[in-house]
Amino acid sequence: MRILFFAHLKELAGCAEFDLPADDLDSEQLWARLLERFPALARVRGQTRLSRNCELAGSTTRFRADDEVALIPPVSGG
Repeated sequence: MRILFFAHLKELAGCAEFDLPADDLDSEQLWARLLERFPALARVRGQTRLSRNCELAGSTTRFRADDEVALIPPVSGG
């Protein structure tokens, strides 16, 4: 599964994208795998949304090997 990091999440992860060899994960399992590989993301997990194939993911979303997953930081307006 292809993981994309945006904005300051790229700096926390140290890369803009990452291939995660995994299949059939729920949101909690995916976060566990991400935090194992990128522990600095732990401090922004509560404010970061996941998307699966360009659609926002919910707590019941399942992630598969061929998915594109984006980590989306909070957006501020002005």
